[in-house]
Amino acid sequence: MKEIRATNPMIKKIVIALRRAYRQHHARLWRDLVERINRPKRRRVAVNVSRINRYTQANDVVVVPGKVLGAGLIDHPVTVAALRFSKSAKEKIEKVGGRALTIEQLILERPTGSGIKIIG
Repeated sequence: MKEIRATNPMIKKIVIALRRAYRQHHARLWRDLVERINRPKRRRVAVNVSRINRYTQANDVVVVPGKVLGAGLIDHPVTVAALRFSKSAKEKIEKVGGRALTIEQLILERPTGSGIKIIG
């Protein structure tokens, strides 16, 4: 794998955790996330809550390799893991009974990566 290009200590920590999870469980999802997160900040994705609502169903687990923004509405509970959340996005997700997690928390909950969708 490529070296860690990020200078942000939080991003470095997440990349190391993802690589460790990939080596232990051989889940290609974690390797794909390393490649998406290890990009320069200007190339990382920003996903609105409306897109999460459009491409998920109730109780899905989603990971966003960037930031989740609060534009739009969400009408079903979803578990979302991301690098960052805007305040309004986190409120909207939790208001409908969903959960907003960090990527490290998601790795601990689902180490094999099964049943997780990448949006972004």
